[in-house]
Amino acid sequence: MKRSKTRSIKVLLVDDHPIVREGIKAHLSTQPDLKVVDEASDGEEALAKARACLPDVILMDITMPHMNGLETIARLRKRAPHAKILVLTMHENREYIAQSVRLGARGYLRKDTSPGELVRAIKSIHAGEVCFNATASRVVADEFQRDGKPAEPEPPLLSDREREVLVLIAEGLSNKEVADRLGIGVRTTETHRERLMQKLNIHTVAGLTKFAIANGMVSLETVPPKPRDR
Repeated sequence: MKRSKTRSIKVLLVDDHPIVREGIKAHLSTQPDLKVVDEASDGEEALAKARACLPDVILMDITMPHMNGLETIARLRKRAPHAKILVLTMHENREYIAQSVRLGARGYLRKDTSPGELVRAIKSIHAGEVCFNATASRVVADEFQRDGKPAEPEPPLLSDREREVLVLIAEGLSNKEVADRLGIGVRTTETHRERLMQKLNIHTVAGLTKFAIANGMVSLETVPPKPRDR
């Protein structure tokens, strides 16, 4: 009696840099039990392709155009609940890690991860395990109490632009300086600031700065001694 062939793990690559996708795809193609079934360059494309190709594991970047990785993860949990998500990103701040885990990611690795470690992570996640690098593991441990419940309520999702504005506000820039730095209008900056305050229920620059520091978005060295409301 012939032994049935083991089905390959189907992987969907989601990253806005073609050269990154090609590099990952080239290595995964050397693995007999892994198969890259499709690629996506942004969140919206990932949602469509996840429904079409039914991947087992989705390899997901965080910073992408149109729809960032965090929002994509949230939507994928409803659109493709069968797929397990592994974040592969250059970012390693607390906010990204914590929100990724809360939204359902099963792993979190940096892009400087070795090819062998990436392969092991994909296989582990497909097998029902979790896989976090050292920094992410510490964040996960901090985020959960002994009974396994989240230590704090889930914060709202911020867009990439809102994060950029928040960081610059925390670094002491005025609305006009933020607008000049990002190449947007002052009124647009004010709108982003208002949305940030509404989403976070924080209504002072000092409060926004404290939030940014607590979530690893800025360091104390880049924050002015006494943030002023503008």
